[in-house]
Amino acid sequence: MRSLSFITRKGPELESVFDGLAQLRIAVFRDFPYLYEGSVDYEKEYLQTYMLSERSFLFAVYDGNRMVGATTAIPLSDETADIRRPFEQAQYDVSRIFYFGESILLPAFRGQGLGHRFFDEREAHARSFGTFATTCFCAVDRGPNHPAQPSNYRPNDVFWQKRGYTKQESLRSTLDWPDIGETIATSKAMVYWMRAL
Repeated sequence: MRSLSFITRKGPELESVFDGLAQLRIAVFRDFPYLYEGSVDYEKEYLQTYMLSERSFLFAVYDGNRMVGATTAIPLSDETADIRRPFEQAQYDVSRIFYFGESILLPAFRGQGLGHRFFDEREAHARSFGTFATTCFCAVDRGPNHPAQPSNYRPNDVFWQKRGYTKQESLRSTLDWPDIGETIATSKAMVYWMRAL
């Protein structure tokens, strides 16, 4: 097994690892189900939200100088309107919810327990404030018969359920990005998962 190293960054410190995170997000999210035609401009806009939040969090994994895995978290109240909207419409107290962003890992580094470590690190960060009651994240919903779905595709649902998360079919939003080969962003259905902290 390779010798990996780990870092954490909070709030404005995230800017120091922006390039590695942007490249990693573009690489991992190209795969199904995200099919993301990544761009640095989109990444800069995305990361801005995290750099403006004093309580945002990043935990990253390095193989030498290369970021090979990363996960982020941010108070839901500091997230964009698109992410907050379903909770506000359902009259949740968003000030008590911590939102988990990506959890991404290059394929060669999967199966070593890092997915669990990502959740442990984010949940510990959320707990450290003593004011949050719930954690959540959202995942793209491509439906059951998407033409780009590989025959060996296994969704993460079972892993998330083992971590205590429950899919909230009533909490949905849309996010826009271009699929591979597209130049124009199109809306994607997102569904939320939650657990009590």
